[in-house]
Amino acid sequence: MVFGNHIYEYQKGVRNLVLFTMKRDCVDSAINKLRKLNIDFCVQYVGLNNANVFFGRPQCIKAIRSIVTRPLNELSPEEDFILGALLGYDLCLQCERFCDRKTTN
Repeated sequence: MVFGNHIYEYQKGVRNLVLFTMKRDCVDSAINKLRKLNIDFCVQYVGLNNANVFFGRPQCIKAIRSIVTRPLNELSPEEDFILGALLGYDLCLQCERFCDRKTTN
């Protein structure tokens, strides 16, 4: 149900990019739905049981493919900042997170 709501928000222009984490056994169904709706996507498998499904505007997915090349917790502070900004997270909180991560690395 939440996945469907994210698709709705994307189609209505509320979001340009969505990240949805799901069980691996649901990924094929999600991919089929996104393909049917002609929505660009990429999948990042996480551990044995989960997957991150990114979907949205082609420009955003192109950027995600170049940024998300390893687990999200291993992204540099800069990559993490860009990802959060692309996902539409609060920009001031992203700046705060970036500065915190930068001083601890």
